[in-house]
Amino acid sequence: MEFEQYFNPVPKDFFKEVVRPDQNQIAFKLIAPEKFYNDEAKVDLAIIGVPEDRGALDNKGCAKSVEEIRRSFYKLYDHNQFRIVDLGDIIPGHAIHDTYLALSTVIYELITKNVVPIIIGGGNDLAYANFLAYEKMEMVVNMVSVDSEFNIGLGEEEVNSRNYLSKILLKQPNYLFNFSNIGYQSYLVGEDEINLIEKLNFDTFRLGNVRANLSHAEPIIRNSDMISFDISSVRRPDAPGNKYASPNGFYGEEMCRLSRYAGMSDKLSSVGFYECNTTLDDSGQSSDLMAQMIWYFIEGFYSRKGDFPKCNKDEYFKYNVNIGSPYQYMVFYKSPKSGRWWMEIPYPSDERIKYDRHLLAPCTYEDYEKAMENEIPDRWLHMYKKLL
Repeated sequence: MEFEQYFNPVPKDFFKEVVRPDQNQIAFKLIAPEKFYNDEAKVDLAIIGVPEDRGALDNKGCAKSVEEIRRSFYKLYDHNQFRIVDLGDIIPGHAIHDTYLALSTVIYELITKNVVPIIIGGGNDLAYANFLAYEKMEMVVNMVSVDSEFNIGLGEEEVNSRNYLSKILLKQPNYLFNFSNIGYQSYLVGEDEINLIEKLNFDTFRLGNVRANLSHAEPIIRNSDMISFDISSVRRPDAPGNKYASPNGFYGEEMCRLSRYAGMSDKLSSVGFYECNTTLDDSGQSSDLMAQMIWYFIEGFYSRKGDFPKCNKDEYFKYNVNIGSPYQYMVFYKSPKSGRWWMEIPYPSDERIKYDRHLLAPCTYEDYEKAMENEIPDRWLHMYKKLL
Protein backbone atom coordinates (compact mmCIF):
# COMPACT_ATOMS: atom_id res chain seq x y z
CA MET A 1 0.00 0.00 0.00
CA GLU A 2 1.18 3.51 -0.83
CA PHE A 3 0.54 5.29 2.47
CA GLU A 4 1.85 8.59 1.14
CA GLN A 5 -1.19 9.21 -1.05
CA TYR A 6 -3.46 9.54 1.99
CA PHE A 7 -1.39 12.03 3.98
CA ASN A 8 -0.18 15.58 4.21
CA PRO A 9 3.14 15.09 6.01
CA VAL A 10 4.10 17.16 9.04
CA PRO A 11 5.88 20.26 7.70
CA LYS A 12 9.63 20.26 8.31
CA ASP A 13 9.56 23.69 9.93
CA PHE A 14 6.96 22.46 12.43
CA PHE A 15 9.75 20.86 14.43
CA LYS A 16 11.44 24.25 14.80
CA GLU A 17 8.44 25.49 16.78
CA VAL A 18 9.13 23.18 19.73
CA VAL A 19 9.77 25.34 22.80
CA ARG A 20 13.15 24.85 24.51
CA PRO A 21 14.32 22.16 22.06
CA ASP A 22 15.98 19.15 23.66
CA GLN A 23 17.16 16.03 21.83
CA ASN A 24 15.24 13.89 24.35
CA GLN A 25 11.91 15.41 23.38
CA ILE A 26 9.53 13.34 21.26
CA ALA A 27 9.85 15.73 18.33
CA PHE A 28 13.45 14.60 17.87
CA LYS A 29 12.84 10.89 18.54
CA LEU A 30 10.16 10.15 15.93
CA ILE A 31 10.94 7.74 13.11
CA ALA A 32 10.82 9.42 9.69
CA PRO A 33 7.80 8.27 7.63
CA GLU A 34 10.11 7.44 4.71
CA LYS A 35 11.91 4.85 6.83
CA PHE A 36 8.58 3.27 7.74
CA TYR A 37 7.38 3.25 4.14
CA ASN A 38 10.61 1.58 3.01
CA ASP A 39 10.69 -0.94 5.89
CA GLU A 40 13.97 0.53 7.09
CA ALA A 41 12.88 0.88 10.73
CA LYS A 42 10.84 -1.12 13.24
CA VAL A 43 7.68 0.78 14.18
CA ASP A 44 5.28 -0.05 17.03
CA LEU A 45 2.86 2.87 16.89
CA ALA A 46 1.74 5.31 14.22
CA ILE A 47 0.18 8.72 14.79
CA ILE A 48 -2.58 9.68 12.38
CA GLY A 49 -3.96 13.22 12.44
CA VAL A 50 -7.49 13.60 11.05
CA PRO A 51 -8.45 17.28 10.62
CA GLU A 52 -12.11 16.45 9.95
CA ASP A 53 -15.07 17.97 11.79
CA ARG A 54 -17.91 17.83 9.28
CA GLY A 55 -19.45 15.07 11.40
CA ALA A 56 -18.80 16.82 14.73
CA LEU A 57 -22.21 18.23 15.60
CA ASP A 58 -22.04 21.64 17.30
CA ASN A 59 -18.29 21.28 17.83
CA LYS A 60 -16.95 22.77 14.62
CA GLY A 61 -13.33 23.76 14.99
CA CYS A 62 -12.10 20.46 16.44
CA ALA A 63 -10.47 19.70 13.08
CA LYS A 64 -8.07 22.59 13.72
CA SER A 65 -6.99 21.11 17.05
CA VAL A 66 -4.93 18.31 15.53
CA GLU A 67 -2.03 20.69 14.98
CA GLU A 68 -2.19 22.04 18.55
CA ILE A 69 -2.32 18.55 20.07
CA ARG A 70 0.67 17.52 17.98
CA ARG A 71 2.59 20.62 19.04
CA SER A 72 1.90 19.85 22.73
CA PHE A 73 2.81 16.19 22.26
CA TYR A 74 6.10 16.94 20.50
CA LYS A 75 7.31 18.96 23.53
CA LEU A 76 7.01 15.98 25.88
CA TYR A 77 9.96 13.74 26.74
CA ASP A 78 10.65 10.18 25.61
CA HIS A 79 11.61 7.91 28.53
CA ASN A 80 10.91 4.55 26.88
CA GLN A 81 12.77 4.68 23.57
CA PHE A 82 9.50 5.01 21.71
CA ARG A 83 9.40 3.56 18.19
CA ILE A 84 6.77 5.86 16.75
CA VAL A 85 6.13 7.32 13.34
CA ASP A 86 3.96 10.38 12.77
CA LEU A 87 2.40 9.82 9.35
CA GLY A 88 0.96 13.32 9.26
CA ASP A 89 -2.66 14.28 8.56
CA ILE A 90 -5.19 12.32 6.52
CA ILE A 91 -6.18 14.45 3.53
CA PRO A 92 -9.91 15.20 4.00
CA GLY A 93 -12.05 13.79 1.21
CA HIS A 94 -14.46 15.66 -1.02
CA ALA A 95 -17.23 14.08 1.07
CA ILE A 96 -16.87 13.00 4.66
CA HIS A 97 -17.33 9.35 3.70
CA ASP A 98 -14.20 9.68 1.57
CA THR A 99 -12.34 10.63 4.76
CA TYR A 100 -13.85 7.62 6.56
CA LEU A 101 -12.72 5.34 3.73
CA ALA A 102 -9.18 6.70 3.71
CA LEU A 103 -8.87 6.46 7.50
CA SER A 104 -10.29 2.92 7.70
CA THR A 105 -7.97 1.79 4.91
CA VAL A 106 -4.90 3.16 6.67
CA ILE A 107 -5.95 1.66 10.02
CA TYR A 108 -6.54 -1.71 8.38
CA GLU A 109 -3.08 -1.71 6.80
CA LEU A 110 -1.39 -0.67 10.05
CA ILE A 111 -3.11 -3.30 12.18
CA THR A 112 -2.25 -6.04 9.70
CA LYS A 113 1.37 -4.87 9.98
CA ASN A 114 1.12 -5.16 13.79
CA VAL A 115 1.38 -1.39 14.20
CA VAL A 116 -1.04 0.30 16.62
CA PRO A 117 -2.70 3.41 15.16
CA ILE A 118 -3.09 6.45 17.44
CA ILE A 119 -5.82 8.57 15.86
CA ILE A 120 -6.02 12.25 16.72
CA GLY A 121 -9.31 13.86 15.65
CA GLY A 122 -11.55 15.57 14.74
CA GLY A 123 -14.98 14.42 15.80
CA ASN A 124 -15.60 11.12 17.52
CA ASP A 125 -17.62 9.99 14.52
CA LEU A 126 -14.16 8.91 13.34
CA ALA A 127 -14.63 5.91 15.66
CA TYR A 128 -17.05 4.70 12.97
CA ALA A 129 -14.22 4.72 10.43
CA ASN A 130 -12.00 2.95 12.95
CA PHE A 131 -14.63 0.20 13.28
CA LEU A 132 -14.81 -0.19 9.48
CA ALA A 133 -11.17 -1.31 9.49
CA TYR A 134 -12.07 -4.31 11.69
CA GLU A 135 -15.10 -5.01 9.51
CA LYS A 136 -12.75 -5.23 6.55
CA MET A 137 -10.73 -7.81 8.49
CA GLU A 138 -13.97 -9.68 9.31
CA MET A 139 -12.88 -9.51 12.93
CA VAL A 140 -15.44 -9.66 15.76
CA VAL A 141 -14.41 -6.93 18.19
CA ASN A 142 -15.07 -5.29 21.53
CA MET A 143 -15.33 -1.51 21.55
CA VAL A 144 -14.94 0.83 24.54
CA SER A 145 -15.90 4.50 24.63
CA VAL A 146 -14.85 6.87 27.42
CA ASP A 147 -17.63 9.40 27.02
CA SER A 148 -20.27 11.27 28.99
CA GLU A 149 -22.92 10.02 26.52
CA PHE A 150 -23.64 6.90 24.44
CA ASN A 151 -23.90 8.64 21.03
CA ILE A 152 -26.57 6.28 19.76
CA GLY A 153 -28.99 8.78 18.29
CA LEU A 154 -32.35 7.63 17.05
CA GLY A 155 -32.68 9.59 13.82
CA GLU A 156 -32.09 8.65 10.19
CA GLU A 157 -29.46 11.31 9.50
CA GLU A 158 -25.96 10.62 8.19
CA VAL A 159 -23.18 9.40 10.46
CA ASN A 160 -22.14 12.04 12.97
CA SER A 161 -20.56 12.38 16.39
CA ARG A 162 -23.92 11.98 18.14
CA ASN A 163 -25.17 8.83 16.41
CA TYR A 164 -22.13 6.90 15.19
CA LEU A 165 -22.78 3.95 17.53
CA SER A 166 -26.23 3.35 16.02
CA LYS A 167 -24.63 3.28 12.56
CA ILE A 168 -22.18 0.63 13.79
CA LEU A 169 -25.06 -1.40 15.27
CA LEU A 170 -26.93 -1.34 11.96
CA LYS A 171 -24.02 -2.75 9.97
CA GLN A 172 -24.69 -6.17 8.46
CA PRO A 173 -23.06 -8.55 8.93
CA ASN A 174 -22.21 -7.08 12.30
CA TYR A 175 -18.76 -7.56 13.79
CA LEU A 176 -19.39 -5.80 17.10
CA PHE A 177 -19.38 -8.34 19.93
CA ASN A 178 -19.59 -5.92 22.84
CA PHE A 179 -19.73 -2.19 23.50
CA SER A 180 -18.78 -0.65 26.84
CA ASN A 181 -19.23 2.95 27.88
CA ILE A 182 -17.11 4.28 30.72
CA GLY A 183 -18.17 7.47 32.47
CA TYR A 184 -21.65 8.28 31.20
CA GLN A 185 -23.64 10.93 33.07
CA SER A 186 -27.29 9.94 33.55
CA TYR A 187 -28.71 13.44 33.09
CA LEU A 188 -27.12 13.59 29.62
CA VAL A 189 -28.56 10.29 28.40
CA GLY A 190 -32.15 9.71 27.21
CA GLU A 191 -34.35 6.88 28.45
CA ASP A 192 -34.64 5.40 24.94
CA GLU A 193 -30.85 5.11 24.75
CA ILE A 194 -30.63 3.46 28.16
CA ASN A 195 -33.35 0.95 27.23
CA LEU A 196 -31.60 0.09 23.97
CA ILE A 197 -28.24 -0.38 25.68
CA GLU A 198 -29.83 -2.70 28.25
CA LYS A 199 -31.68 -4.65 25.55
CA LEU A 200 -28.42 -5.24 23.67
CA ASN A 201 -26.77 -6.40 26.91
CA PHE A 202 -23.96 -3.86 26.57
CA ASP A 203 -21.86 -2.58 29.47
CA THR A 204 -22.33 0.92 30.87
CA PHE A 205 -20.59 2.45 33.87
CA ARG A 206 -21.72 5.71 35.43
CA LEU A 207 -19.16 8.39 36.10
CA GLY A 208 -19.55 8.28 39.87
CA ASN A 209 -19.18 4.51 40.05
CA VAL A 210 -16.02 4.54 37.94
CA ARG A 211 -14.42 7.40 39.85
CA ALA A 212 -15.14 5.63 43.17
CA ASN A 213 -12.62 2.94 42.17
CA LEU A 214 -10.88 3.69 38.89
CA SER A 215 -9.01 0.38 38.91
CA HIS A 216 -12.31 -1.41 38.24
CA ALA A 217 -12.25 0.13 34.75
CA GLU A 218 -9.02 -1.69 33.92
CA PRO A 219 -10.59 -5.11 33.08
CA ILE A 220 -13.20 -3.39 30.90
CA ILE A 221 -10.50 -1.60 28.93
CA ARG A 222 -8.30 -4.72 28.87
CA ASN A 223 -11.11 -6.54 27.05
CA SER A 224 -11.31 -3.99 24.20
CA ASP A 225 -9.93 -4.13 20.68
CA MET A 226 -10.53 -0.45 20.01
CA ILE A 227 -11.14 2.46 22.36
CA SER A 228 -12.16 6.07 21.88
CA PHE A 229 -11.63 8.96 24.28
CA ASP A 230 -14.01 11.91 23.98
CA ILE A 231 -12.57 15.00 25.69
CA SER A 232 -16.12 16.03 26.68
CA SER A 233 -15.97 13.30 29.34
CA VAL A 234 -13.47 15.53 31.22
CA ARG A 235 -14.76 18.22 33.59
CA ARG A 236 -14.72 21.74 32.13
CA PRO A 237 -12.09 23.15 34.54
CA ASP A 238 -9.61 20.51 33.29
CA ALA A 239 -10.56 20.62 29.58
CA PRO A 240 -12.64 23.62 28.49
CA GLY A 241 -11.92 23.00 24.80
CA ASN A 242 -15.18 21.31 23.82
CA LYS A 243 -18.67 22.57 23.01
CA TYR A 244 -20.16 19.97 25.35
CA ALA A 245 -17.75 20.56 28.24
CA SER A 246 -19.59 20.00 31.53
CA PRO A 247 -18.97 21.05 35.15
CA ASN A 248 -18.78 17.33 35.96
CA GLY A 249 -16.58 14.63 34.50
CA PHE A 250 -13.26 12.88 34.92
CA TYR A 251 -10.28 14.78 36.27
CA GLY A 252 -7.34 15.12 33.90
CA GLU A 253 -5.15 12.71 35.85
CA GLU A 254 -7.95 10.12 35.82
CA MET A 255 -8.16 10.29 32.03
CA CYS A 256 -4.40 9.80 31.83
CA ARG A 257 -4.71 6.73 34.03
CA LEU A 258 -7.50 5.28 31.86
CA SER A 259 -5.39 5.96 28.79
CA ARG A 260 -2.47 4.10 30.38
CA TYR A 261 -4.75 1.12 31.06
CA ALA A 262 -5.59 1.12 27.35
CA GLY A 263 -1.95 1.10 26.35
CA MET A 264 -1.24 -1.82 28.69
CA SER A 265 -3.86 -4.07 27.07
CA ASP A 266 -2.31 -6.70 24.79
CA LYS A 267 -5.67 -7.13 23.10
CA LEU A 268 -6.15 -3.50 22.13
CA SER A 269 -4.99 -2.66 18.61
CA SER A 270 -6.19 0.93 17.98
CA VAL A 271 -7.02 4.07 19.94
CA GLY A 272 -8.64 7.40 19.11
CA PHE A 273 -8.60 10.78 20.87
CA TYR A 274 -11.44 13.02 19.75
CA GLU A 275 -13.50 16.21 20.07
CA CYS A 276 -10.78 18.54 21.39
CA ASN A 277 -11.62 22.04 20.18
CA THR A 278 -8.84 24.50 20.90
CA THR A 279 -10.81 27.34 19.31
CA LEU A 280 -12.73 27.30 22.61
CA ASP A 281 -9.61 27.03 24.77
CA ASP A 282 -7.33 30.07 24.73
CA SER A 283 -4.96 28.60 27.33
CA GLY A 284 -4.19 25.45 25.33
CA GLN A 285 -5.03 23.37 28.40
CA SER A 286 -7.21 20.90 26.50
CA SER A 287 -4.60 20.15 23.85
CA ASP A 288 -1.98 19.76 26.59
CA LEU A 289 -4.20 17.24 28.38
CA MET A 290 -4.87 15.33 25.17
CA ALA A 291 -1.13 15.20 24.45
CA GLN A 292 -0.45 13.87 27.95
CA MET A 293 -3.17 11.23 27.54
CA ILE A 294 -1.42 10.08 24.37
CA TRP A 295 1.89 10.02 26.26
CA TYR A 296 0.36 7.82 28.97
CA PHE A 297 -1.11 5.48 26.36
CA ILE A 298 2.34 5.05 24.88
CA GLU A 299 3.90 4.48 28.30
CA GLY A 300 1.27 1.82 28.95
CA PHE A 301 2.02 0.22 25.59
CA TYR A 302 5.67 -0.19 26.52
CA SER A 303 4.59 -1.75 29.83
CA ARG A 304 2.69 -4.60 28.15
CA LYS A 305 3.38 -8.01 29.66
CA GLY A 306 2.50 -10.28 26.76
CA ASP A 307 -0.66 -11.50 28.51
CA PHE A 308 -3.74 -12.92 26.81
CA PRO A 309 -4.31 -13.17 23.90
CA LYS A 310 -0.57 -13.07 23.15
CA CYS A 311 0.29 -16.03 25.35
CA ASN A 312 -1.08 -19.53 25.82
CA LYS A 313 -3.52 -19.78 28.73
CA ASP A 314 -1.80 -23.04 29.69
CA GLU A 315 0.95 -20.77 31.02
CA TYR A 316 -1.48 -19.24 33.53
CA PHE A 317 -2.30 -20.35 37.07
CA LYS A 318 -5.68 -22.06 36.79
CA TYR A 319 -8.35 -22.06 39.54
CA ASN A 320 -11.54 -24.17 39.40
CA VAL A 321 -14.24 -22.84 41.71
CA ASN A 322 -17.26 -25.05 42.49
CA ILE A 323 -20.34 -22.85 42.74
CA GLY A 324 -23.03 -25.53 42.40
CA SER A 325 -25.98 -25.67 40.00
CA PRO A 326 -26.92 -24.51 37.47
CA TYR A 327 -23.39 -23.53 36.42
CA GLN A 328 -21.49 -26.16 38.48
CA TYR A 329 -18.08 -24.51 38.45
CA MET A 330 -16.19 -21.51 37.17
CA VAL A 331 -12.65 -21.37 35.83
CA PHE A 332 -10.32 -18.47 36.63
CA TYR A 333 -6.83 -17.77 35.33
CA LYS A 334 -4.11 -15.60 36.83
CA SER A 335 -1.22 -14.34 34.75
CA PRO A 336 2.21 -15.14 36.22
CA LYS A 337 3.59 -12.13 34.34
CA SER A 338 1.30 -9.36 35.54
CA GLY A 339 -0.82 -10.84 38.33
CA ARG A 340 -3.99 -9.91 36.41
CA TRP A 341 -7.04 -12.17 36.34
CA TRP A 342 -9.31 -13.65 33.65
CA MET A 343 -12.36 -15.90 33.81
CA GLU A 344 -13.52 -18.48 31.28
CA ILE A 345 -16.96 -18.11 29.74
CA PRO A 346 -18.47 -21.51 28.77
CA TYR A 347 -19.62 -21.91 25.18
CA PRO A 348 -20.45 -24.90 22.93
CA SER A 349 -17.19 -26.26 21.49
CA ASP A 350 -18.56 -26.50 17.94
CA GLU A 351 -19.39 -22.77 17.93
CA ARG A 352 -16.32 -21.38 19.69
CA ILE A 353 -14.30 -20.27 16.68
CA LYS A 354 -16.16 -17.01 15.98
CA TYR A 355 -16.01 -15.79 19.58
CA ASP A 356 -12.89 -17.56 20.81
CA ARG A 357 -10.99 -14.32 21.48
CA HIS A 358 -13.77 -13.17 23.84
CA LEU A 359 -14.31 -16.32 25.89
CA LEU A 360 -11.51 -15.55 28.32
CA ALA A 361 -12.83 -12.36 29.88
CA PRO A 362 -10.72 -10.02 32.03
CA CYS A 363 -11.84 -9.75 35.62
CA THR A 364 -10.57 -8.77 39.07
CA TYR A 365 -9.39 -10.68 42.10
CA GLU A 366 -12.62 -9.54 43.75
CA ASP A 367 -14.57 -11.53 41.12
CA TYR A 368 -12.62 -14.63 42.10
CA GLU A 369 -13.28 -13.97 45.78
CA LYS A 370 -16.99 -13.58 45.07
CA ALA A 371 -17.05 -16.96 43.30
CA MET A 372 -15.24 -18.52 46.27
CA GLU A 373 -18.17 -17.34 48.41
CA ASN A 374 -20.51 -19.25 46.08
CA GLU A 375 -21.75 -16.09 44.34
CA ILE A 376 -21.75 -15.60 40.58
CA PRO A 377 -19.83 -12.43 39.66
CA ASP A 378 -21.95 -9.92 37.74
CA ARG A 379 -19.24 -9.66 35.11
CA TRP A 380 -19.34 -13.42 34.43
CA LEU A 381 -23.14 -13.55 34.33
CA HIS A 382 -23.30 -10.61 31.95
CA MET A 383 -20.91 -12.24 29.49
CA TYR A 384 -22.65 -15.60 29.79
CA LYS A 385 -26.04 -14.05 28.94
CA LYS A 386 -24.51 -12.33 25.93
CA LEU A 387 -23.58 -15.71 24.47
CA LEU A 388 -26.97 -17.34 25.02
